[in-house]
Amino acid sequence: SSDDVLKVAISKALAAYKTDYKAYYDTNKLPDSPAMRSPAPTVALVPGIGMFSFGKNKPEARITGEFYVNAINVMAGATAMVGLPPQTDIPGDRIVDNYVALPPAEAFGIEYWLLEEAKLQRMPAEKELSRKVALVVGVSPGIGSSICAKLAVEGAHVIAADMRPEFAADAANLARQKGGKEAGLELHVDCTDRASVAKMFEQAALHFGGVDIVVQAAAVFFPPDASTGTTTDAEWRKTIDINLVGSMIVADEAQKHFAAQGVDGNIILLSSANAVVPKKGSFAYDTGKAALNHLIRELAVSYAPKTRVNGVAPASVVEGSVQFPRDRVMTSLEKYGIEFSETESTEELRDKLSRFYSERTLLKKKVSPTNIAEAVFLLASQRLELTTGQVLAVDAGLPEAFLR
Repeated sequence: SSDDVLKVAISKALAAYKTDYKAYYDTNKLPDSPAMRSPAPTVALVPGIGMFSFGKNKPEARITGEFYVNAINVMAGATAMVGLPPQTDIPGDRIVDNYVALPPAEAFGIEYWLLEEAKLQRMPAEKELSRKVALVVGVSPGIGSSICAKLAVEGAHVIAADMRPEFAADAANLARQKGGKEAGLELHVDCTDRASVAKMFEQAALHFGGVDIVVQAAAVFFPPDASTGTTTDAEWRKTIDINLVGSMIVADEAQKHFAAQGVDGNIILLSSANAVVPKKGSFAYDTGKAALNHLIRELAVSYAPKTRVNGVAPASVVEGSVQFPRDRVMTSLEKYGIEFSETESTEELRDKLSRFYSERTLLKKKVSPTNIAEAVFLLASQRLELTTGQVLAVDAGLPEAFLR
């Protein structure tokens, strides 16, 4: 196909450029010249398609492109100056119409200027997730938005995707606040619709050049009916569709993009302590999460050796969660015999329920969204680079969830 022909041509041109750049460096270097930097191009012109610019982050790539556009304008201006005498004393490979390029030695002196190198050496060390693009699916207040913020703080460019545009916009704004005004992007997605998920990855690639880390946090919980203690068939189907099938679709589309990019991928799926703790009422949610745990293991086997797949299993995270609306919290407080008043704010009620849950743990501590975000970051980083097929529990210690 024409796409395959273009890919082969780009690969050959890239290899040739790197060879030429090394020759340029070796020819012009001086005894005190800095070591050769990356020989990869920062601007690529593809006839009939356009210009692509590259950098270690979005601002650098943008600025590189802006500088090159200015260079194009200079070349165009020089070319427009017709009627000038021909340049006979300059090598032909440095002349295009009336535009004359700098001598290679002079260009090298600017590129490898010792004062510029000294400035580069004094720049702060890059953060752990610098040069990485993280896509988070399911970014509602609480766990999802906290994950976006944490990954941005650690240097990643973050794509916040959700069914609800307002959640995606808020999470992307939070990422930009933490990581810089070009570090966040909001996208709409329905994780149960493969076409929607595929479009999301395409938009991510067009904006940031690709994706390195994918976090699937989208989930839904339907409280059981007060009279029957169960959920409806429709609620069962929607729970499994979002919590399990949606995770599979996101992971599957992610793997396609990782393979196309030729990168080592990293997928993190949000599970739950409920996956291994049987109890009454939340059959659909708990069963879906139990299946998700095994899906994580299956995907880890299938996607090896290039992609790691892991999970994070929180206990009940009540703080700021849309999965704990006011009515659900009050129902739970009533069920557990915890006193409360209708005049208390939703967050005050959530705090009471969260403190009750914490007393059931070994560490007697509440599990917060930031605790979950820290675990996701750990798996997203290289700190656990040899970990795959695992589910990391963040539950303050629940003996009933221990392996058995």
